[in-house]
Amino acid sequence: MKEHDLLTIKEFAARTGIRETTLRHYDEIKLFQPITRGANGYRYYSAPQTTAINLINVLSSLGIPLKTISALQKKRTPKLMLELLHNQELELNRELFRLQQAYAVIHTYCEMIQKGMLVDELTVGNQWMDAMTIEMGPPNDFSSGYHYDSFFNFINKVADGKMDAVYPAGGFYESVDAFLNAPGQPTRFFFLAPTGKGLKAAGEYLVGYTKGYYGKLGDLPKRMRDYAKEQGLAFAGPVYEIYFHDEISVAEPDNYLIQVSAPVKKSRA
Repeated sequence: MKEHDLLTIKEFAARTGIRETTLRHYDEIKLFQPITRGANGYRYYSAPQTTAINLINVLSSLGIPLKTISALQKKRTPKLMLELLHNQELELNRELFRLQQAYAVIHTYCEMIQKGMLVDELTVGNQWMDAMTIEMGPPNDFSSGYHYDSFFNFINKVADGKMDAVYPAGGFYESVDAFLNAPGQPTRFFFLAPTGKGLKAAGEYLVGYTKGYYGKLGDLPKRMRDYAKEQGLAFAGPVYEIYFHDEISVAEPDNYLIQVSAPVKKSRA
């Protein structure tokens, strides 16, 4: 192969994006060497060598020690290379799962915070809502008189590995009567998990907002009941309580933004 068919170290570095100092270091430790040296001692590389150096670069970026890569280079076989690449593939799959979950959590919070910034917390109205996946917790028991006893029981289920606690939590009331008679004491808690086994169905909902700490809904239940009566709407299913703004985005607990939604239909009366 003639020199004019080869690449100088400067040209090879520009072609691959790998610094000349790195290429010299690889040459010195015999990890990756030029295909030849000219009479002047200059290093020359062939175009096909870009494949090998790119793989070395990828393996190194994954944290594989240069000594390990060098040892493999010296006695490489399809079997050994397949074993190394397969192990890294498994590691990448685990990392991809972690990143996908992190993205889902951040995306969920972004959506909630952005929606909360656009609403008037004093409004009540009916609107179409898309379906939403949730992960439902066990039935709550508020007999102790302490709101957090039930929530801690919910969290304990998370500790048992039965639910994913990285997503925002909400409250589920099995009926509008349960909501109106004991606001702030949901039948169950749930997580807004994209991979949840439960589903908040799509449909027409009566939606209201208020500000307050956990379990403190103020006059929202009355406002929703009065609006439904005025508009000739009948409640037709469970009620969902979601905190659009909570301790993640608000410093003062009394300013947490709560959305309550309940499916409705036109009353026959």
